[in-house]
Amino acid sequence: MTRTNPDSKAQGDLKAAFDEMLASLAAARDAIDDPALKPPPPSDRNLAEGYRYLMGYVCGAVERAFAEDTDFPYFKRAIPPHNKSTWDNSDNLYLSAPIDGAQSYRIRGRALDTRHWRGEPAVDPCAPLYVIFTAVTHYTGDSGGIAELVPEVTNNTGSLDTEDLQVGSDGSFEILVAPERPVGHTGNFLCTRTTSPGGKEQLARYVIGRELFGDWAKERSLELEIVNLAKLGAPMSAISPEAAAEKLRRVGTLVNHQMRFWNDFFATILDGYGDSPVKTDYAFPESNETIQPSPPSAIVGAGQATNIYAGGVFDLREDEALIIEQKIPVAPVYTGFNLCNIWGESFDFANAVTSLNNVQAAADADGTVRYVIAHRDPGVNNWLDTTGHTRGMLSQRWAYHEVPDDLPTVETRVVPFAEVLEHLPSDTKRVTPAARREQVRVRQVHTQLRYRQS
Repeated sequence: MTRTNPDSKAQGDLKAAFDEMLASLAAARDAIDDPALKPPPPSDRNLAEGYRYLMGYVCGAVERAFAEDTDFPYFKRAIPPHNKSTWDNSDNLYLSAPIDGAQSYRIRGRALDTRHWRGEPAVDPCAPLYVIFTAVTHYTGDSGGIAELVPEVTNNTGSLDTEDLQVGSDGSFEILVAPERPVGHTGNFLCTRTTSPGGKEQLARYVIGRELFGDWAKERSLELEIVNLAKLGAPMSAISPEAAAEKLRRVGTLVNHQMRFWNDFFATILDGYGDSPVKTDYAFPESNETIQPSPPSAIVGAGQATNIYAGGVFDLREDEALIIEQKIPVAPVYTGFNLCNIWGESFDFANAVTSLNNVQAAADADGTVRYVIAHRDPGVNNWLDTTGHTRGMLSQRWAYHEVPDDLPTVETRVVPFAEVLEHLPSDTKRVTPAARREQVRVRQVHTQLRYRQS
């Protein structure tokens, strides 16, 4: 074997880059407990979850820094269970792939039975309840500052969901991802170029895929691949010392920026602590209340384009419960309600009922959907388990192919836990302890299948 002596400059540059990465990670760690960086109150649990949250970003940043390649992209799991963030949706498999919006790509996929996408009954097994691909100009949080939350930076250039996705009889589909649709092209298309409100041409830098699951017992994730059409069959260049040094620095930068951004987002944009100097349309009201449902905008980052959102903070004593009533005049494709900690991690949705969607939740006879947030099980179907958190975030979503004029409305009230059933209709669906265990068993199996490695 031929051996060559390493370049001393390369050795020095790589070590310096590694040290810079460690310094950035140390700066990111400050976001856990430095009051100036607006972290959650430092309880034992918040601190423990804060370090877990930080290490999740480290895990994600290593993959992003060393594997994001617009010439050779692939769909990565953007928010897996070990790297939860951004008040993620428990029903959602988040995927992302880096692209150069000036080039052309092809997504190929295969779904199990998709007849429920066309209004027919779902079979077992079948595709996810709802799927949407969105091309975005910016990965929210990468700049480290909430000033990025303007359409001139954070914008969508195109989206395609299951309402319009053309799928073959075998569940296969292709999507052309490009800055413009070729003349005569009639297949699935995702545009990667747009013009900002200020007249600036913008190109997408990522394709974000979301697979939303309703019936966790039946639905399975898609098979997906993405290729740069100009690089089919081409070799990938070996990594150079210069590139490795740049990627090391990017690991630290991504973690530091994401930690600081989302702390500031919760404290400032959402006014999660009630002391923000900026009062946005998305600012949370008092604890145990919620903002009314509204569409996303650049100010909330790269939210799902077809979603309506509502949110707030619960703050409950051991003997209290929060009842939330949703009136939904126009039925959406999907609804989801889940609990998150203040770091933005969804609660453990595999081993506890911390989220419910429109397949899992039961509406009462009057059409209202009522949820009970409590530390103990009241024996009703629509209970969301706080997992011992006395304070956390209420995250609610409704997905529409086209946003209707009549949006859902939400009302809340705190009641003594012992009186929960007195505040619910007599027809409210009940569950036995055995049925609750079965709910959790289904969740455990589904979560492993959703995040399987093959």
